[in-house]
Amino acid sequence: MIIAVLVLLNTYPLLVSQDLVFKSKETSLRSSIKLIEASLSGLDELTEENVSAALSSMTETGVNRLLVTDTAGRILYDSRKENGAVGMYAFYSEIAEALWGNDAFYCTYDEQAFFSRMAEPVVYHNEIVGAVYVYEYDTAQAELLKGFQQNLRTISLVVGILVLAISLILSRMLTRSISNLLTAIRKVREGAYTARAEVHGSDEFAQIAAEFNSLTDRLATTEEARRRFVSDASHEMKTPLAGIQLMSDSILQTEDMNPAMVREFVSDIGQEAQRLNRITEHLLALTRLDSGSVEAVTDTTATAVDTVLERVVRMLGVVAREKGVTITCECPENAVVRATEDDLHQILYNLMENGIKYSGAAGFVHTRAAVEGDFVIITVEDNGIGIPEADRPHIFDRFYRVDKMRSRAVGGTGLGLSIVKDTVEYRGGSITVDGRGENRGTVFTVRLPRAAEEVAG
Repeated sequence: MIIAVLVLLNTYPLLVSQDLVFKSKETSLRSSIKLIEASLSGLDELTEENVSAALSSMTETGVNRLLVTDTAGRILYDSRKENGAVGMYAFYSEIAEALWGNDAFYCTYDEQAFFSRMAEPVVYHNEIVGAVYVYEYDTAQAELLKGFQQNLRTISLVVGILVLAISLILSRMLTRSISNLLTAIRKVREGAYTARAEVHGSDEFAQIAAEFNSLTDRLATTEEARRRFVSDASHEMKTPLAGIQLMSDSILQTEDMNPAMVREFVSDIGQEAQRLNRITEHLLALTRLDSGSVEAVTDTTATAVDTVLERVVRMLGVVAREKGVTITCECPENAVVRATEDDLHQILYNLMENGIKYSGAAGFVHTRAAVEGDFVIITVEDNGIGIPEADRPHIFDRFYRVDKMRSRAVGGTGLGLSIVKDTVEYRGGSITVDGRGENRGTVFTVRLPRAAEEVAG
């Protein structure tokens, strides 16, 4: 593009200037010829004598050479005194054109001078009696045009050098920015998620580098969470497996073991297997939520809360009675949420089971649902051990447990609340936790979008 602009700069102005000079020469020569024709206008026939007499008074014609011919093309007058061509025949194409009754003009430029030639017929009473031919050799205008051309070349050279220098600087800046970004991308591709691209300025490359750094921050966070998740999951699954192996080895290696002890070991193995099964189910539930392989949020499925709540109370009733915990609930019939029964069952079951697990004898778990505008508010309240304020921001993190020893003792995996939070948020709701203080219980509040009652029916 730059080369095209420079070529245009060195050609178009020169062509326009040449055209202007050509027009100027045509006008100038035509004026000179008109003066000569005026001097010859009274002659009915052109001869050497009367032409010389008519033009003798003209001391300055403004041209380099002047020729006057008769109708046969024989030269009757030549302004050049030395080596004149009077008496000879002129075979110039311009004179031939003029004798045919046409005006003829030609002008050329060879970078040294402008060569201008013009011829017109001499007419007497509408009859052509001869022709006038003028010739001009102009070096002054040629020098001006040549100087103009040289100036354009100098300007083009300076512009070209400046553009080349600026292009080199810009290309180095661009290649350096791209190189830095590519280096950072390669490092991240190799697993170095802490790699960062250098950000300089505020141009598009700086914005891309900033977005890349933001992306790597998220990748680093995700990778750290993945590693922690895998580590925690491996640890959680390793514990029950180790217990199963230990107790099964004890049974196999102990001869004449008391049948009661064998039953106790087998019972413990069964409990560890159940615990392992719960961990597996929770991990699968989280995987489904992470991959989005559940019903879409826009699904029109509507579920009545009271029906699912009654079923959960029946299922947890046996566990609650064994621990001496009272389960109560209240729910209006118009509490209908936009979620599947499995979603709602998982939310209620996990929250109420946690309340039962961490409540002592004479404890209670109370679940209440209410309709507030476009949402159904579900609260699960207990009077158990509570959650310290410092731990509340983390209780929805996967595998996080406030008291690890006690959680393992009651069979907790640290995944239940994470599953609840992911399920609630996937359905367009929210969940919060509020503690009453140590050993005074916890209140979980779930907000789920309300569905029309007729849809549920």
